[in-house]
Amino acid sequence: MQTNHKSGIFMINRVLIRIKVIQVIYAYYKNSGKSIKAAEDEVFFSLSKAYDLYKFLLLLIAAVTHYASDRIAFNMKKVRPTEEDLNPNLKFVNNRLAMQIEANEELIKFREKSKLDWVNYSDFLRRLLDTIIESDIYKEYMASDTSSYEEDRELWRKLYKNFIFNNEELDSLLEELSLYWNDDKAIVDTFVLKTIKRFNEEEEEQQALLPEYKDDEDIEYAHKLFRASIQNADEYRNMMSESSKNWDMSRLAFMDVVIMQTALAEITTFPQIPLNVTLNEYVEIAKYYSTPKSSSFINGLLDSIIKNLKKENKINK
Repeated sequence: MQTNHKSGIFMINRVLIRIKVIQVIYAYYKNSGKSIKAAEDEVFFSLSKAYDLYKFLLLLIAAVTHYASDRIAFNMKKVRPTEEDLNPNLKFVNNRLAMQIEANEELIKFREKSKLDWVNYSDFLRRLLDTIIESDIYKEYMASDTSSYEEDRELWRKLYKNFIFNNEELDSLLEELSLYWNDDKAIVDTFVLKTIKRFNEEEEEQQALLPEYKDDEDIEYAHKLFRASIQNADEYRNMMSESSKNWDMSRLAFMDVVIMQTALAEITTFPQIPLNVTLNEYVEIAKYYSTPKSSSFINGLLDSIIKNLKKENKINK
């Protein structure tokens, strides 16, 4: 049984669960032949892959630092080393946060189990390190006379936000590694940044990462949301048809139908979730995963359906 954590922040939250459920339901209809159980398993597998990405991106910090250290060692062995080669500034390679991540017990176990290692992508590490070294963020850090764990942590928060958060080369590399990662990085990046800010020196290699789930309630939420969306599909699509008299349902973008179907499953299955939260979340998802006009259409149609459900006393929240 997973227990509630005091941190209040978890890697797999309901935003990510909603997105994964919608993606798997869409694929379920488009690729007939997969059983509901197999599709449901796919939801949880894809969520676990997002958690793997979270850990892999944290390890990138240690990998870049290790690459920088290897470069210094190589430069020292040059036939004609410069003064800088022989007496390098070691501040970056001795960054306390990077060393703490490298020694982190959870991340070491992940690397051993997953067999994922940034050492296999040395060309990318070289280009990323070169970009970092040329930046004002790096130059100011290296020139500073002061040195503290807080400064080391803040350096990597800034570097991650500026050079890893929106990095097309990294996006392409990750997509090649796993098809599950092509849509995950933007949301996972936010959790990596939160983790960096939460690290503290006292925890050393035992620093806890964000837990995968808050508790069993979120796991159950994912199960119920997926099942209700599939099992009650006809009922939800009838609601859409009745509330869109001027629209031909067959002409709607299919992703719009799936988004509304999942939203209606949440509205009717989870009385404790406020209607405005559900409505806002699915409208936001439509902005990224469907057509430019989808969000306003979905917002209007769901609002109309909610009014009908309230009149019929089918929802009471």
